[in-house]
Formats: sequence, C-alpha cells, structure tokens
Amino acid sequence: MTNARRSGPDLTESIKRTTLELGQELGYAKLSIEAIATRAGVGKHTIYRRWPSKGALLLDSLLSLNEAGLDYRDTGDVLVDLRQQIYEAVDLLASEPVRPLFQSLIGEAQHDPGVAAALNEHFIAPQADKTVTRLKAARDQGQLSPDFDLELAMAILSGPLYFRLLITQEPLTHAYVDRTLDALFTGMAPRP
Repeated sequence: MTNARRSGPDLTESIKRTTLELGQELGYAKLSIEAIATRAGVGKHTIYRRWPSKGALLLDSLLSLNEAGLDYRDTGDVLVDLRQQIYEAVDLLASEPVRPLFQSLIGEAQHDPGVAAALNEHFIAPQADKTVTRLKAARDQGQLSPDFDLELAMAILSGPLYFRLLITQEPLTHAYVDRTLDALFTGMAPRP
C-alpha cells in the first residue's frame, strides 16, 4: 500500500509508529512534526489534524503501546490485582523507547499546558480512577480499613514509582513495587 492510499486507522498507526521510532533515534528534544511527517510520508497538516502538538502525538503513541495491559483484573484479592497492574505499568515504563520518551514528556508537561492537560486527561487521571475504583471495591469487601483515604492511597502508590522514574532514575523493578505495596498495605489493612 502506498503512502498516498493510506487513510484512517492505518495512517494513524503508521504515524504513531514513526513517532516512536524517531523519538528513540533522535530523543524528544530533536523530534519534530516535520521529521515525523517526512518519515511517515505525509504532510504536516495530516498530523496536525489528528494531534495539536508533538507532545500530544508522542503521548498518544506511547499510550498505544499497552493500553489493555493497564486495566485492572479483579481476582478478589486487591493486593494481587494491584501488584499485577503495577508490574505491567513498571514493565512498560522501564522499557525502551518508553522510559526516556515518557521522562521527556513529563518534562515537556511542565512547560506546555496543552501537554500537561493531555497527559492528565489520557493517562494520569484514567489510571488514578481505575486504581481508586479497585481500592474502593476492596474496601467495600472488607479487604481494606473502612476509613482509609483512597485518594491518598493512590498518591502513595504512584509517588515512589514516579520518584524513581523521574528524580533518582533508579531502576523500576518488581522488587521495588513489592516493597512499596508491603509498606502501604501495612497501613491500609483492616484493624481488629
């Protein structure tokens, strides 16, 4: 299929793939809509019709890598479910090209309100909502203390991971996830 004949979902996926490839090759700072358009064989206007900025395009491209994997399962054991979901998120964030590109995207969000809003709307808020919903179900089933602050639990769960990813840049490992969950669940457990 030639570039001129691609349209709709195929073209969108091609642009996302190209964005990730170029992002990995060039890094976020050197990535441009012009370079993406050239490599994908499309006009810049084709990209701008779908995404308002380089940051929004990169975010959408990164999120398309593993959207289904970031959904919670409900095994009836909240700790098992959290552990599995966070393992999948950590595996995604620790992989190439995701880690350096996601780190750059977070940096861009500090200066570009549009990227910050898109990041919150399409990744941060949905993941937080899923986590709080899963925690609420566990609380309702008696697996968590009835008076535990679920929004705070979400922040406590994600904070250490983002700290490692963005500040210390230490590896995100399953062992670190386990330590974080163990520390949190000591405080969230129902009291006799």
